[in-house]
Amino acid sequence: MKSIYVVAAIVFTTIAGLGCKKSNDTPEPYKCTTCKTSPDALAANDASNKGIYKGVFSGSSGTVLFNVQNGGTTITAVLVIDGVTINLTSTVTITSGQAYVAPFTGTLNGQAVTVNFSVGATGQNPTVTSSTVPGHPNASFTIVKETSNALIECFEGTYTTTLPENGTFNLILSRTARVWGASARKANGTATNPASGTLTTDNKLIEANGVNFGTVAADKIDGSFQDGGNRTVTITAKRTL
Repeated sequence: MKSIYVVAAIVFTTIAGLGCKKSNDTPEPYKCTTCKTSPDALAANDASNKGIYKGVFSGSSGTVLFNVQNGGTTITAVLVIDGVTINLTSTVTITSGQAYVAPFTGTLNGQAVTVNFSVGATGQNPTVTSSTVPGHPNASFTIVKETSNALIECFEGTYTTTLPENGTFNLILSRTARVWGASARKANGTATNPASGTLTTDNKLIEANGVNFGTVAADKIDGSFQDGGNRTVTITAKRTL
């Protein structure tokens, strides 16, 4: 009888040991579980200034989404800075065939927030012309119009260099159009440095000058490259919108 117990114990130990090997499996790529997987923008608004606009915020770090009468009369914006959500509204309505210029207002910790938004009559050149966000002076925005066939994704992250230097690195991506735009800002700095380029078929972020910024894997970006001063720059970012 003892031999049976010994064999059973060996079998159990072997099975348990095999189960432990799962810890060596390659982890699943990061996925943003709260992010949309298809556009909210309606086809009827693709060639107008109505619709959905998304962007990133630098100084500190965040994202913004404008809904300009995308599916009705609603004109709102949601600004998220360092995880804090600020709901904004505007009373300026669309006039067909004309550029749309409007202040979006709300509050942050009881203080007034104003984001002045502008976009052309057909949805071209969306821009935040100025903003007042308490605690975030000299903020800058990078804004893109989403269309019904091209989801816009926003990533937030950081960069470090061998200078040494560090700061925020935020990026907007359209996988459909295979283009991207990014902004970097030094920690405690006031200037934002832009970059843009294309997304290759193997998900490499290539700047216009040919520099490989990094790779997109699911909803995460990682990369390392040499800047103009021959310093190594390392970036990492995750999708948040």
